[in-house]
Amino acid sequence: MSVERSPLPNGWVETTIGEVTQVVSGGTPSSKDSSNFTSRGGIPWITPADLSGYKRMYISQGARNLTDKGYAACSAMLLPTGSVLFSSRAPIGYVAIAANPVSTNQGFKSFIPPEGIDSRYLYFYLKHIKREAELRATGTTFKELSGAAASALPLLLAPLAEQRRIADKLDALLSRVEAARERLERVPKLLKGFRQAVLSAAVSGELTREWRGGGDAEWEAVQLRDCASDFSYGSSAKSLKVGKVPVLRMGNIQSGRLDWDDLVYTSDQEEIDKYQLHPGDVLFNRTNSPELVGKTAVYRGERRAIYAGYLIRVKCDSKLLPDYLNYCLNSKAGRDYCWQVKTDGVSQSNINAQKLRDFPFLLPPLAEQAEIVRRVEALFALADRLEARYRAALASFDRLTPALLAKAFRGELVPQDPNDEPASVLLERVRAERAAAGAGKARRGKAAGEQPAKRRGRPPKASAEPQPDGIAQASSYEDAVRLLQEKRREREAEAALGD
Repeated sequence: MSVERSPLPNGWVETTIGEVTQVVSGGTPSSKDSSNFTSRGGIPWITPADLSGYKRMYISQGARNLTDKGYAACSAMLLPTGSVLFSSRAPIGYVAIAANPVSTNQGFKSFIPPEGIDSRYLYFYLKHIKREAELRATGTTFKELSGAAASALPLLLAPLAEQRRIADKLDALLSRVEAARERLERVPKLLKGFRQAVLSAAVSGELTREWRGGGDAEWEAVQLRDCASDFSYGSSAKSLKVGKVPVLRMGNIQSGRLDWDDLVYTSDQEEIDKYQLHPGDVLFNRTNSPELVGKTAVYRGERRAIYAGYLIRVKCDSKLLPDYLNYCLNSKAGRDYCWQVKTDGVSQSNINAQKLRDFPFLLPPLAEQAEIVRRVEALFALADRLEARYRAALASFDRLTPALLAKAFRGELVPQDPNDEPASVLLERVRAERAAAGAGKARRGKAAGEQPAKRRGRPPKASAEPQPDGIAQASSYEDAVRLLQEKRREREAEAALGD
């Protein structure tokens, strides 16, 4: 179940995460007692949901904090600054570094690195082995990485100086990748705006102003009833996963076009005869969410099909091109009309056939409609090509980060220095320090590798108030507890003197 790895670079050593870090689980107090939680002050408490979409390396607190009461009532542990948080379920693989002492819920296995292991190096390494962590998870309802499995995750340990070089380089490169990705992700919104601008120009006469020889468009103001007919609802019969003929539903109308994926079928000949579509039929979605009700598409005879009950079929007469009607209904003016006339239910909106018949729009001469359709198709084809290039570029970005991480942990991203202390020496020192510290520490809650004892005294607040002196600089769990206890003793001494 392990991920394939290249031979170790010179000076590196392979160990396990549990051999060199303390592995800590979290906890959650009863959610029925609101006094266990607070939005201001309290003890920083992180859940996997707090890391959903979170792009920063460091995190200081989540959406909610624990009160002292809530902290004391659960198995959450106070993790020192620099601890690496790794979500172990729902989902597996979110990573962040504690910017200050924090606690977590049970959705994490967090790692407290010793001196000699750079937190950023461990952060990037865990991102690199996310797939391996997923493979080691177990469970039926949802997969979870146990404490033992987290401890057994392999760790490719570089010399400390090289860890820092790798972390610095990855931080710089991946920041640039993320900045470029953010710029790239603006493209869909720009393309959507471009398509809407094209439709607005098309139905207002601006798109063909030059074609007309200049001047405003003198188009006929009509209602849809004046140049179309039918306005019939589709089949309400139950569809099947297999059958003779596809039944087009509201989900098959996407961005003004028919999408032939996710089809259902019918073999009922009576239904087929009654609701069979013909090239040029315009399909109008009469029931959907408020944002989507009224979307349309033109059936072009791609394959034999009928339409379902949440759609209305419109047949254009000789004065109206189906594509031009499609542009009118999908334009901003058409969408605004749908928004104004829809009837809202609990979760869906509806536009009946009568309101569709009343749709007002400007009708150009047939020749100009044809020119509008030609120009819109050309501009939309350009937008489609740009969208395809965007998707290809995004796929390249999706491959770039894993490639950089893989290169880093093959020892190929930064130069190696033969003067660096070998990782084998570092590993032996960490082992000796841990052996000297002893393995019989008190445990609380679910065991997860080596779990630190529950702290005594008041943990630091999560608010904007200054942290007690020295707490944010604590380099280990023991340091954080020691500093907290010292501050408490100082306060007690001051109170005794005051008496």
